[in-house]
Amino acid sequence: MNKEGFLAVENTLFTVTMLLYFASMVLFFIFIAVHHSEKDSRDEGKSGRIAWYVLFAGFVLHTAALILRGIGAGRLPMTNQYEFATSFAWGLSLVSLIFIRKYRFDVLGAFAAPVIFLVIGYAAMQSKDVHELMPALRSNWLGFHVSTAIISYGSFGVSFAIALIFLLRGRLAAGSFLDAHIPSREKLDAISYRAVSLGLLFLTFCIITGSIWAERAWGSYWSWDPKETWSLITWLIYALYLHQRLRKGWKGRSAAIFAVIGFICVLFTYIGVNTLLPGIHSYA
Repeated sequence: MNKEGFLAVENTLFTVTMLLYFASMVLFFIFIAVHHSEKDSRDEGKSGRIAWYVLFAGFVLHTAALILRGIGAGRLPMTNQYEFATSFAWGLSLVSLIFIRKYRFDVLGAFAAPVIFLVIGYAAMQSKDVHELMPALRSNWLGFHVSTAIISYGSFGVSFAIALIFLLRGRLAAGSFLDAHIPSREKLDAISYRAVSLGLLFLTFCIITGSIWAERAWGSYWSWDPKETWSLITWLIYALYLHQRLRKGWKGRSAAIFAVIGFICVLFTYIGVNTLLPGIHSYA
């Protein structure tokens, strides 16, 4: 199969992946929207597991699509708006699947799946054309820098979803279906903290590898490019979150609001900066 063939198959898999992510979102919504008797509640548990498996199937096909994109393009699929957006959605899907399964937290999928679908929907609106890499991108640092950004953004996206659940948790009636299927506020807070910690770790790696790459490509570790500046702002927001938590025991509603603000900064760093503040990172 030639490169055009690989890209054609990738395009098909991308479409199927979008449909599976949409289906998982709908199934997760059904899981939390329908209230039944105790017997039917067990059936709802099954619908939550089915939703997880549909999301997992989308992730598997998404992975295959990215691999085929890389083969068809002859490079890592991480160098333009479309490729990073679809990789961003892949990272969100990966971290969501891990957290849902690890904490037996199917309701998380109802909040994470829409974010995944919106991000991959944004990818679908971008140009899928394959272009020759600009000289600055022809570096082994590309894989290290962008892959850490993908995991970081995915982790922050999950912390955002958990923070929203936390903010809604107090409004649930005691003994209701959702009350029984959502962890306590204390556990939600702890799960969100772990997601933020994971995201900040990888964002730190992202900034460090980006600085090394920038010095190799442009002769300077830091140039205050808009994306560099907003990446630093995002890092500072999450670093403040962890500092306040570790040093002052900062938890609860304030921490959840900070996690929401942090993810808004993540989205602006990726989408807003590229749209409104072009710079040397405008290609991605």
